[in-house]
Amino acid sequence: MAKDKLDILGPLFNDIGVELVDIIGGDPNGIFLYVEIGEGWISPNVFKDEGHQIRYLDDNEILSDLLWEAWYAESDEGGIKRWSIMEYEIKDGKFDVSFKYPDEVNVETISLERRQAALRARFGDKPVVYPPMPRTAFELKP
Repeated sequence: MAKDKLDILGPLFNDIGVELVDIIGGDPNGIFLYVEIGEGWISPNVFKDEGHQIRYLDDNEILSDLLWEAWYAESDEGGIKRWSIMEYEIKDGKFDVSFKYPDEVNVETISLERRQAALRARFGDKPVVYPPMPRTAFELKP
């Protein structure tokens, strides 16, 4: 008999939470992960609620690998579709995961507006602090 979906995904979601705590390097309360994914690409975004502001943190390869594993654990067989967007939050020692599917949102077109909308829905008008640009970065001007 095939394993129940939660027998596979439950431990993966726990591992994702453990990796998020490692990325944050401190109190897990207020971690928010916003992921858009499609065949051959992934865009994970890690945020931490610091009370007066939201901080963006860089993800890592381990987190991306875990997200790929969770995404591929969802079968595209039998009419069940893989998710396109995952929102993962840690609050009060528990994690909550929600999904949007291809029939709800088209992520083939990359849009920062969807991420901003998710942040505003969760955190209101709190400012989001992003890390400074690397010294090797340059700005393209039209």
